[in-house]
Amino acid sequence: MSKTVIMDHPLIQHKIGLIRRKETGTKDFRETISEIAMLICYEATRHLELSDVEVETPITKTVVKELKGKKMAVVPILRAGLGMVDGMLTLIPAAKVGHIGLYRDPETLKPVEYYCKLPADSAEREVFVVDPMLATGGSSAAAITMLKEHGCKKITFMCIIAAPEGVKALTEVHPDVDVYIGALDERLNEHGYIVPGLGDAGDRIFGTK
Repeated sequence: MSKTVIMDHPLIQHKIGLIRRKETGTKDFRETISEIAMLICYEATRHLELSDVEVETPITKTVVKELKGKKMAVVPILRAGLGMVDGMLTLIPAAKVGHIGLYRDPETLKPVEYYCKLPADSAEREVFVVDPMLATGGSSAAAITMLKEHGCKKITFMCIIAAPEGVKALTEVHPDVDVYIGALDERLNEHGYIVPGLGDAGDRIFGTK
């Protein structure tokens, strides 16, 4: 059974407070997004299996724990998801990276794919889909559908800030996907922005307007 986990770690809460502030500049915003992604990744990988391996310390032989050959992939939803990749790779440097590009059709408001490049063996990997904001849930649900069409079976979604509407929409479409959330906000406004949120994550990560 999948789960939805809202982070309660003081470091994550503190760092989210920093990126909410409108006076936080691009450099600090980008670095803090990466740090939060790393902290959420720490929790989202808690279930990984370990195996016993014998090694030699400077003193004696002993048995240590190693990850059980688990192959992983990080797939950011372009473009804001790129801001979370480096933090993820700090903890899981052997992971491969895929990319999914989606935009919202202004008339239908439905997500449209414009780019998808995944590791050739992505179906054999545990995939972490990352996007700082889970607003309506449309893009994240579409991205996960694309991964399933490529044969991916074990998928986890990670975001920094979510709206209740987005969580509901995503988990209804993909009840088998674990969701890790830095902070759950109040609601969406009439323009589809998360309230109180932090504005447009992509613009703030890349310094564009």
